[in-house]
Amino acid sequence: MSDSRFWRLIWSAVAWTCLGLGLIGVFLPIMPTTPFLIIAAFGFARSNERIHKWLIEHPQLGPPIADWEKYGAIATRAKITAVLTMGAVFMVSVLIGLSWKLLLIQAACLGGAALFILTRKAPPKM
Repeated sequence: MSDSRFWRLIWSAVAWTCLGLGLIGVFLPIMPTTPFLIIAAFGFARSNERIHKWLIEHPQLGPPIADWEKYGAIATRAKITAVLTMGAVFMVSVLIGLSWKLLLIQAACLGGAALFILTRKAPPKM
């Protein structure tokens, strides 16, 4: 197997996995949708241009991916939703009584993700 074919298969596997996880996130509120779709688009751009084009042009799934690819931007509404969801997940963890060590790890991970999201610019108004 040629080296480029090997990497196309790897990127395809990553893309399909992330697309599946992103679609689960559409229906499961605690699962992030957009980050998985961005990774899926990245993988499809390297393995299957037809699916990449379909994903980018999809009326519901495409706009956040296009904003990220064109501008490195996340819409304000998506930022708010993401951070509120992270806060809710952390509160559930506190309420169910997770150990302070797990809460500390979770707070660091969620805090880092929230900081990343909040520091991205918003896409230009069209």
